[in-house]
Amino acid sequence: MLVLLLAHGVAAAAAPALVRALGRRVFLLLAVVPAVSFGWFVAQAPTVTGAHARTLTETVRWVPQIRLELALRLDTASWVLALLVTGVGALVLLYCGWYFAPRDPALWRFSGSFVAFAGSMLGLVLARDLLLLYVFWELTTVFSYILIGHNPERQANRRAAMTALLVTTLGGLAMLVGFVLLGDRAGSFRVDAVMAHSPAGTVTTVAIGLVLLGALTKSAQVPFHFWLPGAMAAPTPVSAYLHAAAMVKAGVFLVMILAPAFAADPLWRPVLLVVGAATMLLGGVRALVQDDIKLLLAYGTVSQLGFLIAVAGLGTRAGALAAVAMVVAHALFKAALFMVVGIIDHSAHTRDLRRLSGLPRRMPVTFAVAVLSAASMAGIPPLLGFVAKESVYQAFLDAAHDGTPGMPSLATTLVLAALVVGSVLTVAYTARFLWGAFSTKPDLDEPTPVDRVPFGFATPPVVLTAATVVLAFCAGPMTKVFAGYDHLFPAGGHAAYLALWHGLGTPLVLSVVAVLGGVALFVVLWRRDTLRAPRWVPTAERVYEATLRGTDRLAVELTGRTQRGSLPFYLASILVVVLLIPGTMLALNRTWGGHYTWFDSAAQVPVGLVMAAAAVLTVRSRRRLTAVLLSGVSGYCTAMLFVLHGAPDLALTQVLVETVTLVLFVLVLRRMAPYFSERPLSRGRWLRRGIGVLAGIFAAGFAAAATGARTGRPVSDLFPQAAVEYGGGRNIVNVTLVDIRAWDTMGEISVLVVAATGVASLIFLITGRGGEQNPAEPLQHHEPVSAWLRAGRTQRREDRSIVFEIVTRLTFHTIVVFSVWLLFAGHNGPGGGFAGGLMCGLALGVRYLAGGRRELDEAAPVDAGRVLGLGLAIATIAALAPLAFGGQVLQSAIVDLHPPLIGDLHVVTSLFFDIGVYLVVVGLMLDIFRSLGGGIDADAEGESPDLPGSYADLDLDPDDVASVTQALR
Repeated sequence: MLVLLLAHGVAAAAAPALVRALGRRVFLLLAVVPAVSFGWFVAQAPTVTGAHARTLTETVRWVPQIRLELALRLDTASWVLALLVTGVGALVLLYCGWYFAPRDPALWRFSGSFVAFAGSMLGLVLARDLLLLYVFWELTTVFSYILIGHNPERQANRRAAMTALLVTTLGGLAMLVGFVLLGDRAGSFRVDAVMAHSPAGTVTTVAIGLVLLGALTKSAQVPFHFWLPGAMAAPTPVSAYLHAAAMVKAGVFLVMILAPAFAADPLWRPVLLVVGAATMLLGGVRALVQDDIKLLLAYGTVSQLGFLIAVAGLGTRAGALAAVAMVVAHALFKAALFMVVGIIDHSAHTRDLRRLSGLPRRMPVTFAVAVLSAASMAGIPPLLGFVAKESVYQAFLDAAHDGTPGMPSLATTLVLAALVVGSVLTVAYTARFLWGAFSTKPDLDEPTPVDRVPFGFATPPVVLTAATVVLAFCAGPMTKVFAGYDHLFPAGGHAAYLALWHGLGTPLVLSVVAVLGGVALFVVLWRRDTLRAPRWVPTAERVYEATLRGTDRLAVELTGRTQRGSLPFYLASILVVVLLIPGTMLALNRTWGGHYTWFDSAAQVPVGLVMAAAAVLTVRSRRRLTAVLLSGVSGYCTAMLFVLHGAPDLALTQVLVETVTLVLFVLVLRRMAPYFSERPLSRGRWLRRGIGVLAGIFAAGFAAAATGARTGRPVSDLFPQAAVEYGGGRNIVNVTLVDIRAWDTMGEISVLVVAATGVASLIFLITGRGGEQNPAEPLQHHEPVSAWLRAGRTQRREDRSIVFEIVTRLTFHTIVVFSVWLLFAGHNGPGGGFAGGLMCGLALGVRYLAGGRRELDEAAPVDAGRVLGLGLAIATIAALAPLAFGGQVLQSAIVDLHPPLIGDLHVVTSLFFDIGVYLVVVGLMLDIFRSLGGGIDADAEGESPDLPGSYADLDLDPDDVASVTQALR
């Protein structure tokens, strides 16, 4: 089974390339995949069908640490749906070979999405795990969104796709919560385990309600029915497959597989029977007034889905048998009818039943297919639709006679009456479809001109119609085949069976009433639109549209009031929410316990006091640079506390981060006023001060509460031993970053790459310039005393510091070498890739501050994006390389070498991952300096263009430069 799913995935991935080579004939090749799958499922019939059916299972371990598996199952119900998904899917793909234009530009996307959808639907019906079922459930939603929006240039397609996505996704999220509750109650997410346990109680009832919400939205039940008719904007093959044989059957299938275990739940039958009956009636009424024959069938599908939900939710053996038969019958006749509509649309170039006339003589095969399939939909013998519908009537009659839990006999009888009325409407809109599509209209001057229908175009609906006829005469064998599903229910008072002739009885009388009543209703209403809803009636479509408009308006108003570009307002909003919700819970906490140590050594006290004093003075400072320096003092005091606690590695990282932060602040402050604006202490400022004080108290209290609330042994207690035995290093912090919790580091460096790209893009958009080197602008070099001190064009005369420039160039290379030493030494001592990268970045930053952006280009003549990409690539390769040697992702190996002259060499392969981290941090720093610094410089140069190009532009004797350089050396 897994092989079949993989085959669909491979075919979907290859489809776009195949389209370029084969055009629309690629559908004939793609149809082979579901056709072969169909054949495989047919071969499994002796095993998974009949009264003694067995369930085939297949499990592939995926993530064993969290017991996540690809678990598949094939029983009678999933076997029936799998046959429909693959069989109808293969025929629809053949149909697509003639439906689409040879040069359709979106064919590559449609072909891949269609096959991917078929594979997702197949995975849904085969899933053994509820969570895996949800994954495939949402995949069908995503691919249906793509297929419905096949032509994104049309507004109707975009709106229909978005509506289907929103409605079914919201229902799917509710269903996921229900699955989690059911799995928690049953102790497993396996479908068979949940079925065997069948938990009861209030929690289970809530879970069932959420699961049914997902099923009802997927199968377009009231009040969520409106998305399906709108989805008819999609190409007809999409309607013939997704909305007749596949996607909308997902909700019905979910009800079918859960009914044996939860039909007795107090919420089950009332919801499904009432909603199903209401949907059948509403869909039938709406179908009667449609002039577009495709939209008529769409509302007919809504009506039939309500019929299916009602019978599948009945929860009896007879109802289960009738549900399976009706699912098969509906898929066959509705898919065929949608294909007929596609043929008519292509040949007559219209779907308006008021403009179609005289088609039977020009399209005899299509007319015969339409008559037989429509008759099956209306329940006319001797067709499969009649067999299934009579079994539905019999099942409800038995349930009303014997009684069912949660539904009194009178209520079941009323539901049956509603279904009969719905069948009357079905016959009426079926007659409207046949009359509108094929009758000769007296008010039209001449028959509708049509194009010739290719043989291959008409073959798929012919095959489906033939199956509708043949299976009607196989009712007895079908009863035995479907026994593997209906025998999951307790036996009722009457034996459940399918038959073309049940004899003279109540079901036959109800069928006759439905046919005669439907014909009479059509005769009365065929030229009237009296059933159209007035504009003041709150239909589901209007409620949905009003809800969207209201949501959009609320979003605009809320955005206008909150997104005001005020950083204090944003921070205050965040902190207030924190204080109101977790802060309130913290204040109400009564479990504060544990022993607290105020300080470990006397030296920590003055450091802490200085840190607090610097923080207070930062807030009170009027000068921006002073505030930045004071905040840096707080950061450096934090590093000192790390040192006093015996954590030099953390202290080193803190110092480097704090220094980089100061440099970045300086870059920004150059273009800002030196002082904060003077404002009186208004109530707003006092309020912000109060929020800040309360936030500080909350942070301290939360830390104290978390420390006192610990009940288990910290996992970090195991890190020292693991760092040496598995990580091969004595620096616990660095080994944790590159080995023990390397997945976190992998995510962090990925975020760094994204952040660097975002910062550079933002600065570029604001300034209109980039900070990167401009190849069209040659750098004007000079040759100072030593070639390795070579620099680019210098800054403006008033911004220069000769001593700073010379000292920077003398120490730059030493700092870079030291950063590399930190990289290699970090596994056993303070350092590592992050610290080394920050050190190298600081060297580049100092070089930039000394000589400007051109000096930075000379110091690092490489594109920052390439450094970022190279670092991420090296880290990724280092993470995946162990797979080639039978290891796991990010697994490291320890190699001890003894080369001559060098001595013992201890190498850990996680070093290569750390090299990637180093390069990512260096690339980030280079990108920030070039964008944040270089972009601002470029703006400043635009305002003051006289920039000296070399030392010769200054009033400075070259001998003086040589003297200064010699003295420094």
